[in-house]
Amino acid sequence: MKITDVKVWLVEGVKYNWTLLKIYTDEGYTGVGEATNWPGSQIVEAAAKELGQRIIGLDPMRTDFIWTKLYRDMNWVGPSGASLCAISGIDMALLDLKGKVLGVPCYELLGGSYRTEIPLYANYWFTGGGHNGEDYAKQAKQVKEAGFTGLKFDPFAHTNYFYGDDLATNLSLTKSEQDRAFEVSKAVRDAVGPDMDIMIETHAMLNFKVAVSMAKRLSELDIAWYEEPAGPESADTLRALRERIDPSVSICVGERHYTRHGIRPILEKHVCDVIMPDITRCGGPSEMKRMATMAEAYNVLVAPHNPNGPLSTLSSAHVCASIPNFFRQEFIFKDVSWRDEIIDHPINIKNGSLVLSKRPGLGVDLIEEEMDKHPGVRKHREGFYI
Repeated sequence: MKITDVKVWLVEGVKYNWTLLKIYTDEGYTGVGEATNWPGSQIVEAAAKELGQRIIGLDPMRTDFIWTKLYRDMNWVGPSGASLCAISGIDMALLDLKGKVLGVPCYELLGGSYRTEIPLYANYWFTGGGHNGEDYAKQAKQVKEAGFTGLKFDPFAHTNYFYGDDLATNLSLTKSEQDRAFEVSKAVRDAVGPDMDIMIETHAMLNFKVAVSMAKRLSELDIAWYEEPAGPESADTLRALRERIDPSVSICVGERHYTRHGIRPILEKHVCDVIMPDITRCGGPSEMKRMATMAEAYNVLVAPHNPNGPLSTLSSAHVCASIPNFFRQEFIFKDVSWRDEIIDHPINIKNGSLVLSKRPGLGVDLIEEEMDKHPGVRKHREGFYI
């Protein structure tokens, strides 16, 4: 069997474009994948097309060989970024194709299932109303009523430093902005009760002093984790924060760490309790599985980052099914209406969990004519941090 073609689409999502692709073979088998990242989706689209041409003529069943070849070929332009997004999407599509050839779900190719119902946590549930305690509390109750037992939000969003001129120069918050962030967070906790896991996002936008002080204040709310108190550039900076933040506050990082090589220093330095690799960035399902195995050796949990499209959601769930150290998977609570229309089987969400089918591969195919109805946005668009 040989790969004959790779097609790539940009499809508009709730917040940004999804980069979706499909691999075709000379025996009629196909596989679908997703390479979404933001911003710069058109850069990722170009990378996916370029790397797609590089695998024409190869045997699609040699999934690890193709991953390694592409990674080593593209390492000359950097071991992360758009090329890794393209590799991620291709790896996903190859695993889907292989599952369809063999007649088994992707989680079987990853070692079999520990579970086939994948607990989710909700994100992007807060888009109605304003950034205030009352509106957030009302929407958080809707998440709970839908059966979810975990939710995430950034209480620091919509402050001037996120969208104003100070973004490039000043990562501080005023005392009133810090108070507002705490008040919104407390309103959410009061609304959902003590049994809901609350994940607090910071987007690595806080300076060291504010990150430490806000972690202390938010610890009063029994948060499930404090996300990205610093960016991915330095494991030593993360380690310094870990030493300053109360050990009762779990730290989660990883959405901007690419491959097993990228997470190695944060594991070795014991800077986090949870890693959150993004399957459309980190190297695809094959690499996420390898990263999870590394994390297991350090007793670190895995909770995939997933503000992406439907293939990212499904492929992340297949990895989550196959690992012992799984915690929760991210899920966009308020998505575009066509999320389930561009795939031939809707994502099955039941009481806050994603229920995996036994259909081969990822269990779905892309519907090209439906994707064509929702072309990606080709101009710059401001969006919420999620």
